[in-house]
Amino acid sequence: MRLPSLIRRHLAAVRALLVLTVITGVVYPLAVWAVALLPGLHGRAEGSRIERDGKAVGSRLIGQAFTDPRGNPLRQYVQSRPSNAGSGYDPASTGASNLGPEDVVDTLPRNPADKAREIAARTARDSLLTQVCARSRAVGALEGVSGARPFCTPGGVGAVLSVIGPRDREGHVTRPTRVVSVNEQCGVVSRPFVTAYKGVRVECARAGEDYAMGEMVPVRGGAPARPAVPADAVTGSGSGLDPDISPAYARLQAPRVARARGVSTARVLAAIEDNEDGRVLGFIGEPRVNVLRLNLELDRKYPYRG
Repeated sequence: MRLPSLIRRHLAAVRALLVLTVITGVVYPLAVWAVALLPGLHGRAEGSRIERDGKAVGSRLIGQAFTDPRGNPLRQYVQSRPSNAGSGYDPASTGASNLGPEDVVDTLPRNPADKAREIAARTARDSLLTQVCARSRAVGALEGVSGARPFCTPGGVGAVLSVIGPRDREGHVTRPTRVVSVNEQCGVVSRPFVTAYKGVRVECARAGEDYAMGEMVPVRGGAPARPAVPADAVTGSGSGLDPDISPAYARLQAPRVARARGVSTARVLAAIEDNEDGRVLGFIGEPRVNVLRLNLELDRKYPYRG
């Protein structure tokens, strides 16, 4: 007896549903699980966890901060690079700041003493340039080197002038009538990083004033082309979870870590070399140092006595 076409179509759909359910809901997950059990892959499938005394302390694929509850760097540890993932290295909020090289003008707080709260409320904001400058200054102070960087003021903000006046056909100011250091706030700095620009006195900036009508002129300054503080010490990765830093940044921190642990710098440098990985396949990417692995080795060999 031949079934009606409507019933035949429904039966075919049910058979297809059952077959695809078995393939995608049973066979495929079991196959992936079996592959994850293969030697060399099981640890990665479990999150590439790193353990100490039988307890997971992190992952070799996800960075973490080595700071005290107030966010201050712990001097006995090599520090990771900055992170824009959530409050820092949050796997649930992975991401970058999405700020580009043209982000050079800050939104100044109305109350400089409460700047952190205004930044959290998004009524104030540091530009990418100022973030880089502030981090470079802080790292330089921590490591005892110059934190000077091109296009940064000595105070650690972006060295950018709003030059106001008549313009030529290309949009450049021909005769400045007013010049403002847009990232140096009145009441925070005693005077701008430069006193005059093309014969015009440079003013500090005031919160709420709009200087966009001026031509934004970044001032390079006298900082070296290759700053003492490496780029990865002042910029976050695209994911915000990068567990590695450059060998240059790791070596910069070696003297400070050695003093805190009471050992020679040479021993810390040797530990850095032990944890340095070369380019992938010999030509992809750059050499790198896994921060967590390095700090665990330092804890094992040279415990911090406090």
